[in-house]
Amino acid sequence: MDYLWTPWRYAYVTGAEKVPGCIFCDLPKQGDDAKARIVYRGQQCYVVLNTYPYTPGHSMIVPFAHLDELQKLPVAAAHEMMDLSQKMEHLLRALYAPDGINLGMNIGKAAGAGVAGHIHMHALPRWVADSNFVSVIGETRILPETLEMTYDRIKKAMATQF
Repeated sequence: MDYLWTPWRYAYVTGAEKVPGCIFCDLPKQGDDAKARIVYRGQQCYVVLNTYPYTPGHSMIVPFAHLDELQKLPVAAAHEMMDLSQKMEHLLRALYAPDGINLGMNIGKAAGAGVAGHIHMHALPRWVADSNFVSVIGETRILPETLEMTYDRIKKAMATQF
């Protein structure tokens, strides 16, 4: 049997449920967007890389407001969230040339939300057969670039497209 070590996931596996506060409220307050992996700040929402991506480019559009249901999101924030979702679709297609794009929300723990108290929209490129035996059987993801490389690529692209 082969082992793929992912020590960066240790903090998530052992402490994700124990972290006080809200990660999506805390990230914009860090003061270091590169460390927080925030690639864009809008008026109502920001775009951040997923720390545990399914594919390279897996990002999230997050409202600054701490809300647990989409129906509670003010109209201006909802419009900005959709505008940023469209822009991220365009950007991800240009950068990664995927076969498709997943855009979606999991609202509530029962729906699969990893952070159930703060809504967010996932945007990630997908390729035909990108879930191979390692992902399906081994429950392991293999990514061709580091989060730092993804951050640099997306941040640079956003500077020219937004």
